[in-house]
Amino acid sequence: MGHRQPLGRGAIKGANVIAEIQIKNIAKHFGDYQALNNINLTIDDQEFMVLLGASGCGKSTLLRIIAGLETADEGEVWIGGRRIDHLSPKDRGIAMVFQNYAVFPHLTVFENIGFGLRMQKLANEVVTRRVERTAELMHIEQLLKRYSGELSGGQRQRVAVARALAMEPDVILMDEPLSNLDALLRMEMRAELKGVLAQSKTTTIYVTHDQVEAMSMADRISVMHEGRIVQATTPVEVYRNPAERFVASFIGNPPMNFIPAAAQGNGKWKVAGQMFDGPNTDIKSLEFAIRPEDIAPAKIGLTVTVKVIEPLGPHLLVTCDIAGALFRAVLDSDLKINPGETITLAPQPDRIRWFNRQSTKAVV
Repeated sequence: MGHRQPLGRGAIKGANVIAEIQIKNIAKHFGDYQALNNINLTIDDQEFMVLLGASGCGKSTLLRIIAGLETADEGEVWIGGRRIDHLSPKDRGIAMVFQNYAVFPHLTVFENIGFGLRMQKLANEVVTRRVERTAELMHIEQLLKRYSGELSGGQRQRVAVARALAMEPDVILMDEPLSNLDALLRMEMRAELKGVLAQSKTTTIYVTHDQVEAMSMADRISVMHEGRIVQATTPVEVYRNPAERFVASFIGNPPMNFIPAAAQGNGKWKVAGQMFDGPNTDIKSLEFAIRPEDIAPAKIGLTVTVKVIEPLGPHLLVTCDIAGALFRAVLDSDLKINPGETITLAPQPDRIRWFNRQSTKAVV
């Protein structure tokens, strides 16, 4: 394939372009519905930031405000030290990739990738150079003469990304760009897209409801819920130390287990009849939380009744009953257990997390 030259600011803008994004106090209402509630977020230059959340949480609305396709009721958006929320979309130094590809079936792949460059009235040799370079980067250089209507979904998505990269923008915004692809192609495109965007040195905001995409691609994840950002940090930190119960229940497949915990004094807590060391706090009632993969069979621990066993290749997903509540554990596939059995499971002590039952925030 040969050596691929990096795209982006190094080619046209010069290496000194800084594309830090600052989102300040953004709020948005649709009638009585508050879609965004006082959003504050800084995205570093060249960072890959993922906005993650369920449908209706406000992530696409925030992306559209940054792009200029929606207007915020309050707040400001800055890119590279320049306020841009009053500018038209074409003047913001932004390119966008949508879920539905938005390629023109009557144009060749070459003309699709070069469409925005033609609109800027760039010289033919500049258009050709950028189109060929981005096509090579996305592994579609052999498709340049074909019409996009003849391409597969994965190929059309590559064309859409190449078109965005060819503009050499300060920022690329991506709204669920892989959601229309099949599972295997999505996995391939995740790895490839992350590498391409790192090479292009472009600041990226990527919207998805898919936690696997978020965990595997992001430098940082902003978890959104009901119009607010509840946690913004690295994928490992979001997974290991969720700031709120919502994050703990949303991230992970299956999600964290939660069991009520009663204070016994001096940092001791009773959980389903067993004593655990926990936070030394005046709060009388917390929730004990543990991920299913951080549990193992033991002689001393939580006593559970096995309900359902799901063999999943390298491990078993075991759904149990503990004091009338569901409790899931990911166990070794060689373990010999049957539905109806009573077993003892011990949580890994350093992986236990605690949440305030009233505020739902993590308690350390």
